[in-house]
Amino acid sequence: MFKIKKNISFVQLIPKVLQIILNISLVFLAIILSVLLIQELIIFGQILIRKESNDYKLFLANILLFFLYFEFITMIVKYFKEEYHFPLRYFLYIGITAMIRLIIVDHDHPLNTLFYSIVILILIIAYFILNITPRERPDSKWFFKK
Repeated sequence: MFKIKKNISFVQLIPKVLQIILNISLVFLAIILSVLLIQELIIFGQILIRKESNDYKLFLANILLFFLYFEFITMIVKYFKEEYHFPLRYFLYIGITAMIRLIIVDHDHPLNTLFYSIVILILIIAYFILNITPRERPDSKWFFKK
């Protein structure tokens, strides 16, 4: 997998070792999140079988928790597909989903709900700014050409 040359110094070896540790840790985290995702599916089934009318809040909270697990797993997959890079927009997606879940679960206090809504607005504005900025920076030769 990783070829280590004999003339690589210790300082050059440290980032490679840390990258391997990070990758292994993320694989274990993805496995744990997958198990939790399956547990949420089982909880969905139990809620649907009981069909209690008072459990709609629990059902909605579990749906959003399911999507949080799903988004984290997706982010780990993207990390490996994009050559060891976490796209910032996935963190924004997860933040928005988490705040929506918080509003659904804890909406008894109107002031807190307003603050959560403001946080969602800020995250959406950040996502908008992220999408309108250019993805590639101009080449320095072209940029400074007279």
